[in-house]
Amino acid sequence: MDFSKIGRMFIGGKWVSSNNTREIINPSNGKVFAKVYEGSPQDVKLSVKAAKEAFAQWSAASVTYRADMLFKIADLIEKNSRELAEIDTLNNGKPLRDSLGDVADSVSCFRYYAGLIDKPLGQVYNVADPNTQSIVVREPIGVCGQITPWNYPLMMASWKLAPCLAAGNVSVFKPSELTPLSAIRLFEIFEEAGLPAGVANLAMGAGNTVGREISENLEIDKVAFTGGTVTGRNIMRSAAENMKNISLELGGKSPCIVFDDYDLDTAIDWALFAIFCNQGEVCSAGSRLILQDTIYDKFLDALAKRAAAIKIADGMQEGAEMGPLVSKEHLDKVLSYIETGKKEGARLVCGGFRITEGSFADGFFVAPTVFADCKPDMKIVQDEIFGPVLAVQKFHTQQEAIDLANNTKYGLAAGVFSNDITRALKVIKAVRAGITWVNSYHPTFAQAPWGGFKQSGIGRELGTFGLDEYTEVKQININLAPGKVGWFA
Repeated sequence: MDFSKIGRMFIGGKWVSSNNTREIINPSNGKVFAKVYEGSPQDVKLSVKAAKEAFAQWSAASVTYRADMLFKIADLIEKNSRELAEIDTLNNGKPLRDSLGDVADSVSCFRYYAGLIDKPLGQVYNVADPNTQSIVVREPIGVCGQITPWNYPLMMASWKLAPCLAAGNVSVFKPSELTPLSAIRLFEIFEEAGLPAGVANLAMGAGNTVGREISENLEIDKVAFTGGTVTGRNIMRSAAENMKNISLELGGKSPCIVFDDYDLDTAIDWALFAIFCNQGEVCSAGSRLILQDTIYDKFLDALAKRAAAIKIADGMQEGAEMGPLVSKEHLDKVLSYIETGKKEGARLVCGGFRITEGSFADGFFVAPTVFADCKPDMKIVQDEIFGPVLAVQKFHTQQEAIDLANNTKYGLAAGVFSNDITRALKVIKAVRAGITWVNSYHPTFAQAPWGGFKQSGIGRELGTFGLDEYTEVKQININLAPGKVGWFA
């Protein structure tokens, strides 16, 4: 990708500029390294018009044609893996190894949905009337507005666009204004693959302008959003104006429960991964560690040593294990929560500061932070911080662990570690969360549904459930004995 050129939007099969631009920052050094055109509500309206014009052709295309197109896109993503990964690392800050994994997941997502859409779909019913054959089919919804966050730029775009296009819908897509670069490159791949004009449209800009127009536009049939719960509520209100179909993947404050019968070193390894992977900028991060009292102190001592040894560096640097936060604004938010934790009386075990020495001076780096002795009503326990900040709580009984885990408005993810598989299964079934693990944390698969309970969202992404989110259910009744109904004399 040529960063010397201003990144353009893609509307109706054409690359489009605007009157305004936005500077894109490398969070590792705080420097501008790219510019993109900033869109407006009018660009959304033009995208909707182009999408509506393309819908009839794309929705009527054979599943073989649509599948071949998605397979071609997947191949091109794979062919350009290194470039796409470097773009996300420069733009988001995450280590390159993480970005390479995100690209691989994106390839898998497009291939999964390409392979799914020619499989059996719908239902056939034997109803009370022997002369009626009743069937149910699934049809595309229409124009879908899709809004993605900055923490997994390419992967979140793939999670939304692959099932949307596979089902025969058309898209008006808005990436985060902080991390739009891999989306621009993805739309270049769409063009190279020969995706028909108007099927997928890229409208870039801020949430309060471009995002709001997507939410409120009466000609958009569905809005799919991944991001913060406050924004999710606003989208719900806007969607009510024309009864839009919505799917929302929102925040989390997910528990990681460790019982004393599980290997200590292994549990520490997973606990670190649960919270510090991707700098903690993960909706499903294991940001609440709930430890059995018999291992509490020993676990914390070892955890703090391991956390302090994490290699923090520019994401492009060889061996980097944790990079910077995405922006100065987000850095300040995370640091304010750390100060809140101190004021609330939580015990700071390690970290708790911005790293500024040497080459870190202008970047947005925060040391891995662990707070112990946390109480249920603390803000660092209840609020989604979305950074490398772990709140640790203590439990004695199994029921106490469950109660602590469920004591939040969120219900996205959870993990349980125990060698007693019966206990582990009982606990994980009792935890109110949509994505759960036993003796692991974070693995994600294109085949399995992703989404949460309570204020963590509505609907599911990935798997067959993710495809269903982009379809309408239609009932068709066929009269096998045509003739008059004879209802009226």
